[in-house]
This record gives sequence, C-alpha cells and structure tokens, in this order.
Amino acid sequence: MLNWGILSTAKIGRDRLIPAIAESLNGSLVAIASRDGERAFEIAATYGIRQAFGSYEALLASPDVEAVYIPLPTAQHAEWTLKAIAAGKHVLCEKPMGMNAAEIAEIAAAAEAAGIVVAEAFMITYHPQWLTVRDLVASGAIGRLRHVESTFSYHNVDPANMRNRPELGGGALRDIGVYPLVAARFATGLEPRRVRANVVIDPAFGTDSFVTGTADFGDFALSLTLGTGMAHRQTMVFHGEDGVIEVAAPFNAGLYDGDSVTLHDRQHRRAEIFRFPGVNQYRLQVEAFAEKARGRDVALFPLESSRRNQAAIDALFEAGRTGDWVDVAG
Repeated sequence: MLNWGILSTAKIGRDRLIPAIAESLNGSLVAIASRDGERAFEIAATYGIRQAFGSYEALLASPDVEAVYIPLPTAQHAEWTLKAIAAGKHVLCEKPMGMNAAEIAEIAAAAEAAGIVVAEAFMITYHPQWLTVRDLVASGAIGRLRHVESTFSYHNVDPANMRNRPELGGGALRDIGVYPLVAARFATGLEPRRVRANVVIDPAFGTDSFVTGTADFGDFALSLTLGTGMAHRQTMVFHGEDGVIEVAAPFNAGLYDGDSVTLHDRQHRRAEIFRFPGVNQYRLQVEAFAEKARGRDVALFPLESSRRNQAAIDALFEAGRTGDWVDVAG
C-alpha cells in the first residue's frame, strides 16, 4: 500500500481523490493538511484519516507519508510540487501543474534529479473511453481525421472562487482549456504546431472568462470554446472522412453524462456505442500512480507531455494578445 497525504482540504480532494484512494487496491490515505488546522482535523475525522496537520510543511515532514496529492490553487502548484520533491515525496499534482511551460520543465528536472515519481493529474488518460477513442482513431475507423471540435463550459460567478481570481491562476484556459488539448493530443499522438485565439477578459474578475480558439495540428485542426460563466456543456467530436466519433462525457465522465463513445459511419445511418459503466477514472489514476511509485513498469501521463500541453496554453494566451497565429514551442 502506498501511503498518501493530501495538501489542502479542497473540494476535488474531498469529493474525488479521498474516495478514489479509499477504493484503490494499493493505496492508503494517512494524512491531510490545511492552513486551517481545525478544518484539517474536521476532514480527518469525517473520513477516518489518521493524521491531520495545520500546515503543508508539517505533512511533508511526516515519515508516514510517501506520496502527496496537491489540489491547491493553480498558482501554488509548482511551488509545492517542488517542495514535495525536496522532501522526498512522490507527487500527483492537479492540472495545470504550472502557470507556464517553464515551471513544468523545472519540475521535470527536479523530479529526475531526485528520482521521484511526479505526474500531472490528467485522469481522463486513464479512462477506457479515451483508450477506445485512441484505438479507433489509430485503426482508421473514421478514415482521415480532419477536425476535432470541443466545448467545455460551466457557470461560476463567485468572486471568491479561485477560478475567478487571476492571482491564483484562475480563468478558462488554465482551468478547463487544458482538457481539449490533452484529449486531442492523447487520442491522436500528434502535437499542435500553431494556435490562434479570441480571449475575452472578464471586466470584474480580470480572468479569461470566454475563449474561442483553433489549434493547427497539421493533419487536422482542433477548435475549442471555453466559458466560465456559461451554461454547462462538454463536447468532444472527432470528424473523419469516413465517420465521426463522439465522446458523451469527455472530461467529467459519470458526472456530466454517461461514460460512452459513439462511432458513426459516413452516412450517419449506423452507429456503434461503447459504454463503460461504473468506471472511476480517479481510482484508475491513483492505482497506476501507486504502481509506478513502487517501481513497476506502468505508464503515467508523462511530464514532457505536461510541458507540451502547457506550451500550447501559453501560445493561446499570446495569440489572444496579438490576434494572430502563434507557434507552439517544441
């Protein structure tokens, strides 16, 4: 069993990672920390966690903790990932791992030097629905891929929420823009060459609250629409010359919609549906991470792919500022 600690009592940790670790076959949650010590003790008592700490430093100093999950605000991810590496802890960090690609490159160098397992928490890459999409694209099930369209939006207008606070790394591109990019890259094995974007800055929050953009992958284009003050919507559709692949709940599988992938033929007269009931992508993620931390040959979402994904986000920000195409750094 890999002994986990969680830095922060954030909602995603409470609702997703605590249950995932509890259900996993190879992990045990032994500690949780918060800058509010009373809150840490409250969550520990609620979920039966043995240790609670009133500081993140105290948790990192605990010899009982082997790995940490970091669901802090985006602007704090790189800082605490580096501190966890220095403390000798394996790290699973929420996405995006850094505010820019350079921060992720620094993390990758530190992890390699320390011999520590570090991964960004792109849970979708562990879900069998995305493995199915990847296999369908690779097998030529829809022929030549020409276009991928994606929408990801939600409605959050709380000024206190970190997603609406630029100093904490809030905004649509970093919070949800990472998903369409990583999904397209994962499913095709290709990288965006250049991007363009219209980035709307919310006048009250100062964050990018609405974004439309295009990523040119050479063989195909990805179009994306993102919004933090819109009706809830998630779509991911792969358009080929011989068919179409639709992912019902591409990012929040089992929460937004049922876990399914639909393959349509060219005439849209026949469809094959792949369903994945009862899958917990967070559990699959923590189990794979624990196996890797124990030295087994398990594929995790690699830090180089994290850096490349963030390089595309960096380029989208720049494209929004310039109004022109921007090359994605290799």
